[in-house]
Amino acid sequence: MAEFVKISKVEEGTRLLRWFLRHYPGMPQREFYRLCRGGQIRINSSRCKGMEVLTDGDVVRVPPTLQSFQKVSKTETGEKYSLSDLEKLRKCIIHNDADIVVFNKPAGLAVQGGTGIKKSIDKMVAAMFPYDKTSLVHRLDRETSGLLVVAKNQKAAQNLAKQFQSKIAHKEYLALLQGTVATKSGVIDNYVIKGHVFEDVAKAPKDSHPQRAITEYKVLGEASGLLTWVLFSPKTGRTHQLRLHSAYSLGAPIVGDDLYGITRGDLGGALGALLKTQKLFLFAYKITFRHPGTGKTITLRAQLPDFMQSVVSFLEFKMP
Repeated sequence: MAEFVKISKVEEGTRLLRWFLRHYPGMPQREFYRLCRGGQIRINSSRCKGMEVLTDGDVVRVPPTLQSFQKVSKTETGEKYSLSDLEKLRKCIIHNDADIVVFNKPAGLAVQGGTGIKKSIDKMVAAMFPYDKTSLVHRLDRETSGLLVVAKNQKAAQNLAKQFQSKIAHKEYLALLQGTVATKSGVIDNYVIKGHVFEDVAKAPKDSHPQRAITEYKVLGEASGLLTWVLFSPKTGRTHQLRLHSAYSLGAPIVGDDLYGITRGDLGGALGALLKTQKLFLFAYKITFRHPGTGKTITLRAQLPDFMQSVVSFLEFKMP
């Protein structure tokens, strides 16, 4: 018997041929077009040619002859992520227009694909907006949560890339540090290379290429000499810059940083229970840039993830 499949919101915008190739990767295209010509494949009971664009709620007729081909689970997209993953990411969108889409990225989700990475935002966004030429214009560490801007066309990508490179775009981060910070505000200005910090570039290893790293910071709150709530404004964008500056320049690593941090220790009680998450307490909170389409300066803010909000509320720390 034929199968009737209802198209979900996350698959809206996909062409019919691409949808079938995702769900039936063993199906030859010539077989697909033959079935379309014979009226065996239909959309909402109507005949189709194969290049129709699917919308949310459409019902696709799948003929029984396709059961002989390899079928992907209904929840699979043919990539390393599921339709449920796409729906979760769609709910993270805080701004969307013809030129850009901005996400409140969850901790633990990679921004860019690579070896050993099963799902990443760049691939998922491309599937979510199949008719846009999406591209990343800046990065966040996999462990870092918060605001991430993605361009939806080449013109916007070039414009935004220049803004991030020239520091026209301005980012602010919130972080919970383990320990105390002696000087409550200031500017960290030193050099980093391969996970190490050097106050004097002359002390860096020979034949190395240290990069200058500059971060403004301000302490927003403290808790019994154990934890410090900090606002960071990075002026450069070096790999792990804020994590390195916290651990080595301020002497207080970010909570949850297993790379540059220290053992949290047993704080005990309700606070200790709240901090037992394995996630990094670093959040890209605010971003300001010129909109690539309108030229107007816009500022976006994101809500803290639940694992951070619970701790901040418990300690009664204030937002900037």
